[in-house]
Amino acid sequence: MLFEIGRVCVKLAGRDAGQKCIVIDNVDANTVLIDGETRRRKCNVKHLEPLDQVVKISKGADASAVAKAAKEAGFVLVEKSKKKESKKSSAAPKRTRKKKAAPVKKIKNAPIPKKTKDEKVEAAPEKKE
Repeated sequence: MLFEIGRVCVKLAGRDAGQKCIVIDNVDANTVLIDGETRRRKCNVKHLEPLDQVVKISKGADASAVAKAAKEAGFVLVEKSKKKESKKSSAAPKRTRKKKAAPVKKIKNAPIPKKTKDEKVEAAPEKKE
C-alpha cells in the first residue's frame, strides 16, 4: 500500500503513537518517511492510520516546509530549540577518574615523629636481627 506524498496520518505504534504526521517520501513498498509532530524518520505503513486530508508538499521536503504544511492542515508543530554551542572558557572541565595513589615506600631507619602529650605513646616492638 503506497501512501501519497503529503498524506496526513496518525501514528499508531511506538514512542510517537497518537501524533499526527505527514508522509514526505515513499522509501519502499512497506516503508515511508514521515515528519510532523513525530520525529522525522522511516515508518512502517502498518503503524500509520491515513486521514482524509492531503497537503501540497514536495518529495523530501525540509522541516520548515513541513511546518508550513502542518499549519495549513490545522495542527501546530512545537519548534524544537537547537542546542547552544558552549564556549570553552565557560564550559565546566570534564571529570576524570581519580588515579590510585602509588604505594608508600617505607624507609629504613626513618625518624619516628614525636607524639604530643595528649596522644598516647605506644612502644614500638623492636626487631631482632
